[in-house]
Amino acid sequence: MKRRNLGGLQVSSLGLGCMSMTPIYGDPDPLSAFETLIRAPELGIDLIDTSDAYGKGRNEALVGKALAKAGRHRYVVATKFGNLRNPDGSPGVNGRPEYVAQACEASLKRLGIETIDLYYQHRVDPSLPIEETVGAMARLVAQGKVRFLGLSEAAPQTIRRAHATHPIAALQTEYSLWTREVEAEILPTCRELGIGFVAYGPLGRGFLTGAIASEAALPAGDIRREMPRFQGENFAHNAALVDQLKHLAGVERCTPAQLSIAWVMSRGDDVVPIAGTSRRSRLEENAAAAGLRISAATLRALEELFTPGVARGARTVPNLLPRLGL
Repeated sequence: MKRRNLGGLQVSSLGLGCMSMTPIYGDPDPLSAFETLIRAPELGIDLIDTSDAYGKGRNEALVGKALAKAGRHRYVVATKFGNLRNPDGSPGVNGRPEYVAQACEASLKRLGIETIDLYYQHRVDPSLPIEETVGAMARLVAQGKVRFLGLSEAAPQTIRRAHATHPIAALQTEYSLWTREVEAEILPTCRELGIGFVAYGPLGRGFLTGAIASEAALPAGDIRREMPRFQGENFAHNAALVDQLKHLAGVERCTPAQLSIAWVMSRGDDVVPIAGTSRRSRLEENAAAAGLRISAATLRALEELFTPGVARGARTVPNLLPRLGL
């Protein structure tokens, strides 16, 4: 597994997203998720991405168990703070300096570590200047509790202001064949500033794997049932795109998932996709994508097929964001 640079932080060229290791896309098997975390460094994947929002802290606790079992030194640990629900159940964010410090301490405890390698503000708090939040995050770096700072789903001007307060190593935002909005302004801004880009959702929340036959095939309680791209006519339109993706994967002698990941990796050495799974077999399949070299003809075909905006339906729904932790 080759390595890539995120604003000074060296990581595996493919990361492991942990969100689905606690209930969100149905109920995952905890033992399977734990085994997947243990398997990751054996495949050369050391970037592990979690959040205090996933499973209300249970996700971080699971990651902590894996770190204790396999060895802290084998992982680059990324986690996030600030995406929460208010007492009345409504969506909420919190970027206040005092909360930043509290959230970090809680994450360190659940993870069972002394230092977080990459600490993201999960959602930007519109109620106060970004400089205040990043200033508090910078103090965590000075205290040795955090090594590098990141932002998630931030706009270009916010990225610039944050980076001027303290160097931002990585910006994490959804990026895949069917979600390419970042190419217009966000990715160029990151490149101008020397900020690495972490692409979550490179498999389109599983849709681009071709394994989801219908909306009804999703488990009860799976949050994707509430996402527009997985519903009705949108599903049918998007499934037709995936059928063509399957054909191209056959040409490249790989799976649709591998081709989807390899395409994201082909966007630049400063782009690191984090493919989420709770199953070791899927992790192994995804890891093989790091060695795939897509032919020029297939790259052209993918560009013609998955033009920006071609997917039907919003990528998520605003009131789902806090539940997703995105």
